[in-house]
Amino acid sequence: MPTLSEVLLSPANLPGVHADLRALIDAEVADKTGPSGLAVKGGYAAVKKVSPSVIDDAVKSLWPKYVTALEPLWNRWAGAGDFGAFLASHADEAADALLGVTDERIAVTSKQAIKKVYSTMRPSAKKNVIAALPRLGALVQKWSG
Repeated sequence: MPTLSEVLLSPANLPGVHADLRALIDAEVADKTGPSGLAVKGGYAAVKKVSPSVIDDAVKSLWPKYVTALEPLWNRWAGAGDFGAFLASHADEAADALLGVTDERIAVTSKQAIKKVYSTMRPSAKKNVIAALPRLGALVQKWSG
């Protein structure tokens, strides 16, 4: 049986996975409400203004590391039900694993504007990642099975 990485990173699947990830990100941002939602939407728009391809570039460069971060959770889940629900039930672990990837990437970027936006959004990032786990799990499950 292929690993999660082999399935989600295969050249045949990658274009569709990337498109689904961009749609997931856009949907999560669009769903944000209230003052914190305005901050997320503003930060997202600011990052896209700095570089229109930044989201696509981030998806392409970070996705392999996110898959690696998700693999232990995927292996524990072992096909028992809804992977999104499983991730939500392990929200702290899943969010910390995913944010660890992003934190490492931000630490080495030379784009100061992106670092600045990320530093203002990072304190609330975990709750936003946790909110996205059901959709992310559904996306992973869709492409993996």
